[in-house]
Amino acid sequence: MNHSIKKGFSFGLTSGVITTLGLIVGLHSSTGSALAVIGGIITIAVADAMSDALGIHISEEAEGQHTKKEIWVATIMTFLTKFFFASLFIIPFLFLYLGSAVVVSIIWGLFLITAMSFLMAKEQENGWLGAVGEHLLIALAVISMTHYVGELVKNLI
Repeated sequence: MNHSIKKGFSFGLTSGVITTLGLIVGLHSSTGSALAVIGGIITIAVADAMSDALGIHISEEAEGQHTKKEIWVATIMTFLTKFFFASLFIIPFLFLYLGSAVVVSIIWGLFLITAMSFLMAKEQENGWLGAVGEHLLIALAVISMTHYVGELVKNLI
C-alpha cells in the first residue's frame, strides 16, 4: 500500500472510530435519545470526514514532499475511510435499543482500533502488544471522558 493510501486509510479509520465513539457516548449520556445519536453520527460522517480530509490535504501540502496526486489520494482516502467507518456505527442504532447499541458500538470500535493497531505493528515489525495497548488506552480515555462530559451537560442544563 502506498504512503498516501496508507495515511488516508489509517487516519480516516482511527479518527472515524474515536470521534464517533466519543460522540455516541457523550450524546447517549447527555440526551438518552437514539435520534440525537443517529443525527450526530450522520453529522460526524459528513462534516468531520470533510474537515479531516481538508486537514490531511493541508498537512501533506505543508510538508512539501508530496506530489499533487499523492496529496489528493490521501485527501480522498481520508474522506472515504472516515465517512465509511463513521457511518457503520448507525447500524446498531437501527436494530437495537439505545443502551445495547452503545455497548455494541464500543465493542465494534475497540475491535477496529485493535485490528488496525495490530496490523500496523506487524507491518512495521514492532511489538504489537504495546501498540494495541497504547491505542486502546487512548480510545478508552476518550470514551470515559465523553461519558462524563455528557453527564455534566445533562446535569447542568
